Amino acid sequence: MNYDVIIIGAGPGGIFSAYELIQKKPELNIAVFEAGHPLSKRRCPIDGVKVKSCIGCKSCSIMSGFGGAGAFSDGKYNITNDFGGTLYEYIGKKRALELMRYVDDINMAYGGQGTKLYSTAGSKFKKECIQHDLHLLDASVRHLGTDINYVVLENLYAYLKDKVQFFFDTPVETVEVIDGGYAVITKDEGFTCEKCIISVGRSGSKWMESVCRDLSILTKSNRVDIGVRVELPAEVFSHLTDELYESKIVYRTQKYGDRVRTFCMNPKGAVVNENTNGIITVNGHSYEDPARQTENTNFALLVAKHFSEPFKDSNGYGESIARLSNMLGGGVIVQRFGDLIRGRRSTPSRIEESFVTPTLNATPGDLSLVLPKRILDGIIEMIYALDKVAPGTANDDTLLYGVEVKFYNMEVAVNSQLQTRYPGLYIIGDGSGITHSLSHASASGVHVARDIVGE
Repeated sequence: MNYDVIIIGAGPGGIFSAYELIQKKPELNIAVFEAGHPLSKRRCPIDGVKVKSCIGCKSCSIMSGFGGAGAFSDGKYNITNDFGGTLYEYIGKKRALELMRYVDDINMAYGGQGTKLYSTAGSKFKKECIQHDLHLLDASVRHLGTDINYVVLENLYAYLKDKVQFFFDTPVETVEVIDGGYAVITKDEGFTCEKCIISVGRSGSKWMESVCRDLSILTKSNRVDIGVRVELPAEVFSHLTDELYESKIVYRTQKYGDRVRTFCMNPKGAVVNENTNGIITVNGHSYEDPARQTENTNFALLVAKHFSEPFKDSNGYGESIARLSNMLGGGVIVQRFGDLIRGRRSTPSRIEESFVTPTLNATPGDLSLVLPKRILDGIIEMIYALDKVAPGTANDDTLLYGVEVKFYNMEVAVNSQLQTRYPGLYIIGDGSGITHSLSHASASGVHVARDIVGE
């Protein structure tokens, strides 16, 4: 079967590629291949009662399927060039912001209307952070919430399903260069196209590396972010989250000079498991609907590590730490901050007696047996620094879940059109190693679609 355009991956990059192609050139014959399920069939079996931990589904509904890994991750669209990727280095800062705002307009038109757009610009907290050697990054943040984000995705799929042919639960095995285009090979069939857009996200990192190796597309090592997810009473950060919702705060440690940053803040949210290539890590999300909110706020504290010589496998390093956590805890480990600084493991009874009720059923344990000392020292120092602007952060009962690892794909060699050395073969979204966020990935999809139609 031959198509004008084949899109591999139905995450934000793939969705907005398809959307923009249909908007600009509705006569195009487009197919989208997705390894995961349709949105309506994406259900994690963990219910906290019958199923309390990850059972290793063949296709992880949290990470794969229509909407990608961002479908259940709080629906935060950060409109900024300060974080979320380096898309601006390829297409320019002005265009990157224009495309992110365009994506925001589409989200509003497809069910996101009424949600709030937060901004850190001019915030009084920026001065307060600087006074304590913390640095609040500038951003506009559209918070859809996991629930409203789901509605937006439902509406986008309803619009696309009769205009684009979707192949769900159909992993692509290889991509081959042929005369006049590309062959996309699945387990049972082969398909051809003139243009091919690859948008496989973080969960497709290993597959992406194999494709680049087979096609001799240059790549370079990217960083890996390693740390913990912090959970504490929502009141501790309410003065920040009520005004800013998402506060990206960066701190340089005094001990090592390493940078530690907050990431993915979820006011009144829940901590969740994540399965990446068979490794169980931790993440968080929250809902826009007050009825589904919790009494806790959670966020990640991450330290970036980038290896070059002689060891180059940053993701492999992160994987080894996550596997150690899985080995010791059977999955995610949780520890009270007070237990950590006293050098003792948390136990079920200590967690049960805590004033903070965990939102994730994790194994009480000792994170100092998992995380390297340098990373753990940085996280502890950052917690004490945050305690100065959000008193209560360093309380004994603050919960730390580990490990949280953000794997970034090898950065793929592409040009300003996000096109590889092969004309018509594009690599976008988090699978390219260039974007690390919903907004940047979506914008990259719009960018390549316009290139394909000649705009």
